[in-house]
Amino acid sequence: MRSPIYLNALRAFEASARHESFSAAAEELNVTPAAVGQLVRSLEDWLGTPLFHRSATGKSRLVANETALRALPDIRSGLDRLSMGFERLKEGSSNGVLTVTVSPAFAAKWLLPRIDRFQMKWPDTDLRLDTSLKLVDYIAQGIDIGVRYGAGDWPGLMAEKLMDEEVFPVCSPRLLKEHPIDKPADLVGQTLIHDLSVGPQTGFATWESWLQKADASEASSQRGLRINNSAGVLQAAIDGHGVALARSIMARDDLAAGKLVRLFPQITVASSLAYFVVYRQECATLPKLAAFRDWLFDEATAQQA
Repeated sequence: MRSPIYLNALRAFEASARHESFSAAAEELNVTPAAVGQLVRSLEDWLGTPLFHRSATGKSRLVANETALRALPDIRSGLDRLSMGFERLKEGSSNGVLTVTVSPAFAAKWLLPRIDRFQMKWPDTDLRLDTSLKLVDYIAQGIDIGVRYGAGDWPGLMAEKLMDEEVFPVCSPRLLKEHPIDKPADLVGQTLIHDLSVGPQTGFATWESWLQKADASEASSQRGLRINNSAGVLQAAIDGHGVALARSIMARDDLAAGKLVRLFPQITVASSLAYFVVYRQECATLPKLAAFRDWLFDEATAQQA
């Protein structure tokens, strides 16, 4: 088997085993299912052994057999190293694209309002933002670096803490004028806006936990407006739809602009989660990645000053 065909066959085999489907593998590799099937069959013919259990019916019609499962970890590692080698070859090229993954809310409320300062400092680096609430595969999606919100533990990735934050209630100046809120008990009868962008299993602060901390059990956390985007939560509060439990990093600029008012500043609740700069260790020395990483920390430090 000639080298290019051999490499393509290995990629087709690995993707097919991961997806348990020639069609899904074809979509990822941007070829036809027939081409994927032919590459896998050519690899099996060259090896003289089947690599999959094939079935015409049932939920799992394509399942890697024992031989394939033993080989897959080494093949995946090899393909990852090839991908990394290719990235290193591109370092000296004129292609200065840096792919950054962040949540939609973090992009809207923190990154994009500041991004001009990075682009002025590094005009030859073009940024491509991948905004998603879901955790992405850095290798499969071609991600260079990202900012994630969590406890700082993502297998296979380096994570450096960028910023801590706290959570606190906010509302619009208009709502506060119409319905004075001087103490936590005044939240009774107010619409509470809940942030569902972070799962409760992470230990993320909720209205229920904040009300307990504030000794305001008479206010119910069971009802209200629920939104799965932190930027949307803040916008709903800005528009006067209720009182939101805000994340300090997300709300900073809106508070400074007078769009929101922080309630009960004497009550502080630190978030158990934080923002982390996340990247693969083998990519740490890429100049464009290092530049963006350093810029993120400079911006975070300036914000805390």
